[in-house]
Amino acid sequence: MNILSSVLCAAAALSAFAFNAYAAKPSQDEVKVISYNIRVINSKDGANEWKYRAAATPAMIKDYAPDIFGLQEAMPGHLEYLAKALPKYASVGVGREDGVSKGEHMSIFYNTKTIKLEKWGTYWLSETPDVPSKGWDAACKRTATWALLTVKSTGKQFFYVNTHLDHRGAEAQQKGLDLIVSRIAQMNPEGLPMILTGDFNVEPDNPVLAELNTRMLDAKNTAMKTDKRATFNGWGSRALVIDYIYYSGFSACPEYETIVRQYEGVPYISDHYPVVARLKF
Repeated sequence: MNILSSVLCAAAALSAFAFNAYAAKPSQDEVKVISYNIRVINSKDGANEWKYRAAATPAMIKDYAPDIFGLQEAMPGHLEYLAKALPKYASVGVGREDGVSKGEHMSIFYNTKTIKLEKWGTYWLSETPDVPSKGWDAACKRTATWALLTVKSTGKQFFYVNTHLDHRGAEAQQKGLDLIVSRIAQMNPEGLPMILTGDFNVEPDNPVLAELNTRMLDAKNTAMKTDKRATFNGWGSRALVIDYIYYSGFSACPEYETIVRQYEGVPYISDHYPVVARLKF
C-alpha cells in the first residue's frame, strides 16, 4: 500500500469514528439518557401527523443508543409502534386517565442489554397522587413515572423520574414539581444518583424551577459540552427551552445535546426536539 492510500484510509477511518462518536456505547461508568416529548397522535397536525413522522423516532433512538429514555405524551399507538421498532428496549408507564392504558403515558424505556429494572411506579401530580386525578388549577391530569434501575455491567443503581408539567396552571406547575421533589427525597433516602426528565412547560428563568435548582443540576447548564438551542420548535413556528434533564449524585455531565438533526427525511421529529445527556457516576 503506498503512502497516499495509507493516508486516505486513515482519514476515512477517523471520519467514520467522528460521525458515530455520539452513538457509540458510553463508558461503563456512564449512563446515556434522552428526554423526548413525542407529541400526541393528532389528525389535525396535517403533514406533521404521527403517521408521517413515525419512522424518524426509532431511527433517532438507534443513532444515539441511549440506555434509557423518557417519553412525554406517549399514546398507546406510539408505544405499540416503538415496541416493534425497538426490540432491545422495554418500557414502563400507565395511561394518565385511568392508571392503566387510557390517555398519555409518561413512559420510561430502558435498554434491556445494559439496564435492569428493579421496580417502578406512577403517581399523579395532584392533591391525591395515588389515584388518577387532576390537581390544583391544571388543565389536564398529569403524572410522573419513576423507576429504580441497575447498570448490568457494574451493578450501580440509580433512580429515574419522567414527567410532564401542566401547560396552563401556574399553581399546578409549582405544586406538581414540589410534589416530585418531595417524592424524590422520600424514595431515595440512601442518596443514590437521580435523573429527572420532562417537558416542564416553563422556561429556565421561571420561579417554578427555583427549589429544584437548589437540589439538582440542569444538564444543559452544567455539561462540559453543551448547546444553547431551543427545545420546543412548534413545527418551526416557535423557539422555547422547556424540556429538561436534571440530575444529582453523578460526578459529571460530559455532554448534552439538543437533537435537531433530521431522520428519514422528516423535517420535525416532533413539535419538541429530543434532548440527550451523558451522566458519569
